[in-house]
Amino acid sequence: MAMNRPLSVIFAAIILDAIGIGLIFPILPALLRDVTHVDNVAPAIGIMTALYAVMQFLFAPVLGSLSDRLGRRPVLLISLAGAAANYLFLAVASDLWMLLLGRAVAGLTSANVSVATAYITDISPGEERARRFGLFNAMFGIGFIIGPVLGGMLGDHWLRLPFIAAAALNACNLLLAVFILPESRTPSREPLDLAALNPLRPLRWVLSVKRMLPVIAVFFIFSATGEAYGTAWALWGGDVFQWNGLWIGLSLGAFGVCQTLAQAILPGPAVRLLGERTAILLGIGGACTALVVMAFATQGWMVFAVMPVFALGGLGVPALQSFATRQVDESQQGRFQGVLASALSLASIVAPLAFSSVYLASRAHWPGAIWLSVVVVYAVSVPLVLGLDFGKPATDPML
Repeated sequence: MAMNRPLSVIFAAIILDAIGIGLIFPILPALLRDVTHVDNVAPAIGIMTALYAVMQFLFAPVLGSLSDRLGRRPVLLISLAGAAANYLFLAVASDLWMLLLGRAVAGLTSANVSVATAYITDISPGEERARRFGLFNAMFGIGFIIGPVLGGMLGDHWLRLPFIAAAALNACNLLLAVFILPESRTPSREPLDLAALNPLRPLRWVLSVKRMLPVIAVFFIFSATGEAYGTAWALWGGDVFQWNGLWIGLSLGAFGVCQTLAQAILPGPAVRLLGERTAILLGIGGACTALVVMAFATQGWMVFAVMPVFALGGLGVPALQSFATRQVDESQQGRFQGVLASALSLASIVAPLAFSSVYLASRAHWPGAIWLSVVVVYAVSVPLVLGLDFGKPATDPML
């Protein structure tokens, strides 16, 4: 019971962070059109999203390694303060280069997700991790229920208003962590090895263990598919259904409701009853079924109707996270979570550029084709999941 309080603080911080991120999605196409005076802004969205991911890729392992040595708390506090300041900068950005700079800083500060994941690992016994990672992802779902709806409403009044709201929420997040969040582990007394801050070094470390490659590959693919929504959802909703900011926000909010319910309730029982492999495959199947429906949807209500099926996709990630944490010694969790976050960010560099190019090419004839391209990417992960060894944790001394 003693661990409930810090866990609840981390979850609350994740909700506020997700609201801040979700506020921006519905207004991004309109904001880019306003700044660039170009109608088809899919390439610009792809570049901005990829730039965000580049910074995550570079700094997630850095922050993870720093948190292993300095403690989770100070790293989280610094990144939260930076995020609040950055949203204020974006609120006054008047040129494309300023928006790009703001997104780069946002990517740097968002790399603290690896630290939050390591924090949960610190305070969670092994048998609780699948459930708690499910709740962790559900907190993002709650944020995406509130954030896009609020962002769409605020953005319809003034395009810059969501940035001001995001800055205020991140400031609340920072205060919450300053006054309530305890440290989860004893910081290392060893001097900081500057070579360890090389983002490619921990990646080489984990890639040198061959049995970990399929795990990293599945995380990579899951991250790539997730980028399609942030890249194309608002554009697709406007082009196919003529949705304004509010309706884009409502659709993303409905997606968040279903994802939150599924991830809060299903991962623990699904892993116990079906096993981690079957839970992951069930998640892939649910997501692909919903994506096919969306590809052929001609009315907006169809998108809302398929959301419960879409929510099954949320089963896969918590089950995979639970499996992945068993592959690494406790003393290396921060480093390993940073490596995973770095791999996800690497996928998030490539995927927005690819999906924005697909949308640019298919927009005039069939905007929904973007969702079938996501199904194709998902399909690649199936043989990899079937090949994973879920029987026992890794014993390799390198880990």
